[in-house]
Amino acid sequence: MNYENILVAIEERVATITINRPAKLNALNKETISDLSKAIKLLSKNEEVRAIILTGSGEKAFVAGADISEFANYTVVEGAQLAAEGQETLFDFIENLKKPVIAAVNGFALGGGLELAMACHFRVASDNAKMGLPEVTLGLIPGYGGTQRLPQLIGKGRAMEMIMTAAMISAEEAKQYGLVNHVVPQGELLSFTTVIAQKIIKNAPFAIAKAIKAINANFEDGKNGFDTEIKSFGKCFGTQDFKEGTTAFLEKRKAEFTGK
Repeated sequence: MNYENILVAIEERVATITINRPAKLNALNKETISDLSKAIKLLSKNEEVRAIILTGSGEKAFVAGADISEFANYTVVEGAQLAAEGQETLFDFIENLKKPVIAAVNGFALGGGLELAMACHFRVASDNAKMGLPEVTLGLIPGYGGTQRLPQLIGKGRAMEMIMTAAMISAEEAKQYGLVNHVVPQGELLSFTTVIAQKIIKNAPFAIAKAIKAINANFEDGKNGFDTEIKSFGKCFGTQDFKEGTTAFLEKRKAEFTGK
C-alpha cells in the first residue's frame, strides 16, 4: 500500500515505519495520522510481522509537533473532536496493540511527536534528541494523551513542570527521568533498536501480547491489573506456544514459536 507521508519497510519480521515529511520536520497533520493508523492496522494483521519500529526521516526530527496551521481556527467542539479522533485511531491504538511498538526517537520529539513516542511501548533516543510538550505556549494543553502518559512515565511532579514550563529536555535527561530506555549515537539508532526488536520476536507472540495487556491494565481506570495478569497468565496455558516453550526447555533446545 502506498502512503503520502510515511514509508514502510519489513525485514526479518520487523516492520519499520518512517514518518517522511522532512520539509515540515515530520510534523503530524491529518493525512500523516491517517497514514500511520492505516499502516499500523495492516501490520497488526500481518502474521509475518512480529514487531514495529516507529521513527522519523532525517536526523533533525522524530516528529516536531503537530501541524498548527490545520487547527489554528478550530472551535471548542472541533478541538475536542480532533483530540478524540486522534487518540482513538492512533495513540490509544498503538498503546494497546498486541505487537510491540518501539519508538526510535531521532531528534526533536515535541508536542504530538512526544505524545506519539509515549504511546509506543518503549523508547530509544539518539543522543541529539530533544523532547518536550510546548502546547501551553500556544494556549493549549497536550491533547493526544500527553497529560496522562507523561506522569505515568516520569512522575507527577516532573510532568507538571515539563508541561507548565514548556521546557525541552535532552536525551540524557529523558533517560534519567525514565522517559526513554536507551540513548545511542544518531548513526546507531535504528540498528540498536532493531537488535532489541529481534530479541523480542524470539519470544512467544501470544505471551508478548498478554504481557502488554496486563501491564497496560495497571494504568486503566476501573481495571485491576492483578486480575488481568491472572487471567492472561491462565490463557497462556492453552496455547501451542506454551507447549512448545516448555517442551523446548525440557529438551534443552531453542523454541520455535508460531504465535498460536
